[in-house]
Amino acid sequence: MTTQAGTRVPTTDTAHRPAGWVRTRLRANPLAALLMAALAFVTVFLAAAFPRIADRGADAALQDFVRQKGLVQSSLLTTSKVRDDDDAVKLDRVQQTLGETVGRELTPARSGEAYGARALTSRIMGNPGYARIAEKIFPDLSLLYLHDLPGRATLTDGTWPTPGATGRPLPIVISKKAAETIHIKLGDVIDNGEEGSGVKRATVVVGFYQANDPLDPFWDDLGCSVRACLRTDPDLEHWTTSGFVDGGSLPAMAHWGSSAEIFWRLPVDPASLHADRLDRTRSVISSFLAGRDATSLVTATGRADLHTSSNLPDILTRADARYQASLPLSAIGPAGVAGVATVVLFLAAALTTDRRTAEIRLLQARGGSLAGVLRRLIGEGAVTVLPAAVLGTALALVLLPTPRWDRSVLAALAATLIALLAFPARAALLWARRPAAGGRRRLVGEIAVLAVTAAAVAEVRRRGVGTGAGLDPLLVAAPLLLAVTGGLLLARIEPVVVGWLAALAGRSRSLIGFLGLARAARDSSGRRKPSVLPLLALLIAVTTTGFGATVLDTVDHVRTRAARIATGGDIGVSLPGYATLTEPFTKAAGALPGVRASTAVWVEPKTRILGADQTYTEAYLVMVVDPAAYAEIARTLGVGEFDPAKLAGASGGRDTPVPALVSRDLAKRLAEGSSQVRTPNGNDLRLTVTGTVGATPALPDPGKPFVVVPAGPAWERLPDAKRVNEWFAVGDVDPEGVRTALRDNSGARPVGLAKLIADDAAAVGKATHGLPAGYTVHSSRETAAALGDDPLQHAAERLFWYAAAAGAGYALLAVLLTLFRAAPDRTALLARLRTMGLRPRQGLALIVIEALPQTLAAAVGGGLVAMAAVALLGGGFDISTLVGARVGEVITPELMPVLLPTAGLALLVGLGVVLETLVAGRRQIATELRAGEQS
Repeated sequence: MTTQAGTRVPTTDTAHRPAGWVRTRLRANPLAALLMAALAFVTVFLAAAFPRIADRGADAALQDFVRQKGLVQSSLLTTSKVRDDDDAVKLDRVQQTLGETVGRELTPARSGEAYGARALTSRIMGNPGYARIAEKIFPDLSLLYLHDLPGRATLTDGTWPTPGATGRPLPIVISKKAAETIHIKLGDVIDNGEEGSGVKRATVVVGFYQANDPLDPFWDDLGCSVRACLRTDPDLEHWTTSGFVDGGSLPAMAHWGSSAEIFWRLPVDPASLHADRLDRTRSVISSFLAGRDATSLVTATGRADLHTSSNLPDILTRADARYQASLPLSAIGPAGVAGVATVVLFLAAALTTDRRTAEIRLLQARGGSLAGVLRRLIGEGAVTVLPAAVLGTALALVLLPTPRWDRSVLAALAATLIALLAFPARAALLWARRPAAGGRRRLVGEIAVLAVTAAAVAEVRRRGVGTGAGLDPLLVAAPLLLAVTGGLLLARIEPVVVGWLAALAGRSRSLIGFLGLARAARDSSGRRKPSVLPLLALLIAVTTTGFGATVLDTVDHVRTRAARIATGGDIGVSLPGYATLTEPFTKAAGALPGVRASTAVWVEPKTRILGADQTYTEAYLVMVVDPAAYAEIARTLGVGEFDPAKLAGASGGRDTPVPALVSRDLAKRLAEGSSQVRTPNGNDLRLTVTGTVGATPALPDPGKPFVVVPAGPAWERLPDAKRVNEWFAVGDVDPEGVRTALRDNSGARPVGLAKLIADDAAAVGKATHGLPAGYTVHSSRETAAALGDDPLQHAAERLFWYAAAAGAGYALLAVLLTLFRAAPDRTALLARLRTMGLRPRQGLALIVIEALPQTLAAAVGGGLVAMAAVALLGGGFDISTLVGARVGEVITPELMPVLLPTAGLALLVGLGVVLETLVAGRRQIATELRAGEQS
């Protein structure tokens, strides 16, 4: 409608159109909407990220475990007998069929694929002048055909082999290194002996080659292809090597070796394996070994004797057992974060509800229905929460790539729903809240939580965690449930205690302490009741972090102890049975820096104990040079502790008994009185049992009975037994110093056959440290590092510390939200007190005192609950997977692992309170003081 003057008059349709609810509410408080979006983004991102971090760690551990087993162990090996019409072309066709069929189900490692043929019998090389280790033992030769040998090796002399003619020596190529070792010359016709029928076997060397990468695992199951290998069978030491024939000589090679087989090696790429798909992978491999796919391969290749074998299913089974054992241990940290994050989301919802209670009450008074208001609140939350949740989920999926996405998306969806519905659910209580009924509901809820916690603790103690049974949510949540139960109990106790302290403070002249404690004993509405949510957040964070830190600390200590027990001390030296340690070495090693106690020992594994009943028992004999040092080593290790006085023996004749410590199982078989030990050379040593021990440092896990005697008295009676083959020490000792002492003072530089063995070990990349074969220096430090060098352990530890950091952040946020919740009332109080002369420093002290009881209660309570959780649950946790060795130790309460994260979290929260007060408190007070000013 328009007037004569041209002025537009609003019509009924445009004058009273209401503004959009969501847009109006977001514009009314954009900061609150932004903070809620940020909280939702972080929470959803973490919810989506933790499952993916766990999957990535499990995948890396699985792939490393399989990769460590080697190329051969992780391959499918298909074999078939060589036929008279077989040649290289037919092998190529079968390889193509196998590769295509297997490649549809598994991802092969192309770089490790190999196929060819091998003779099943090796032959001697009887030419005069060829190197021999024993005079009558000839070196021997194995023959193979390998597809694309020129691609793996370089011809250094001569030519590649050609098909052999009937009745003529078979042309072969041999490694140049092997030729130099055995003294083979180019053009040699090698005498390979003869069959029983008198038919001679011979090969002719037409070329030498050199492997492009001699240490490549590709050569591992292809005989001694890159060098001459040393066979060290007793009295049969000899050289052996392999030669290669042409692809057209397969029938001739089969005739040369009595029989031959074709092989196709298809290695599975470890990078394609995933922990969550192990069942399917094992099923696929089993089908190729003996199932439908195996039958299909036989049909497709036309070879009825085609057979496939692999060690991969067993490797995957062991890997799956490790993964299942570590899964509940690594899930404890994320479960704690989930609990803290849920509490913080509900605390944020409570803060929002308190801020908007008057608005919601007004809507209720004007006839607003519960459903209508909830629809508007959900729509308002969807605008802020859903975009942030989608962004957080997408970011986690992109930054942490892994094939499995379902768990991440489900966790993100759960976090999104909590963030979206927490405030509407809290607002709905304004319609149905009944104070009396609410108290009863809370009591019923607390009893239910207590019952579930008791059930979880009982199940953990009965069934155990980390035993390979997989992930059970009830068992994983046991520490979290204990934290929740402790928080509920603390929430009832803390206000009463703080109120009592406030009453005591009220009798003093200081007003600040009384006001702070009085406010701490009440919530923002001023009623005396526990503030459950902030306490829960803090206590869950402290408890789960303290519990997890105790687990990791126990793992470190147990791993170190297991390494020391396996070593027999902090450092140990062992020699083969034919060797002996010299006195200059034992003196030099005992004088090394860091050695606290050391002794040499002779361990004889083949002795027999003759008891009073004249029956023999197989046992170890341990002769200890220094019983006092050995007792100190046993005491340090906690294995077989004894009083050195029990091995103190006086000199005497041959028939004078020697004091002895015996194992418990042997003590039961020996009658009272003296017994007798018979050594392998027939000498007898009379014993008198002076004590029993369960184990001894030289034999931490003996497996059969043992006897420990002092070496001095034993050598007086058995002079021919005066030798030592092991040495043990405790202290901070450098293993390289011990190796140097062993090389310089023991005459241990390898010579003769020992040098050949050492050189052969070095040729395949084994570290000999310049020592002969069998001379070994054991270091508990190196053993512990080897036990701990496991991606599965690292992944579990890394996931826990990520969870601890996230839990600490949420705990700090919970305290800050509590301060924000009470900020209006506290600001008004401080403003009024400021007008009465309250100094700014006193205002800061008042806020700190108000927040301090809750923080201290949560820190102390959380620490106590963590200790209680360890005491209640520790016996049910099997930490062998995290240690890296089978152990029987249980987790016991320790002060420092709980105290450090507890004190750190309390300090972090305290600093957050002070910082919030300094930044926001002054501005809020100034605003309150200017409330009546005109602009």
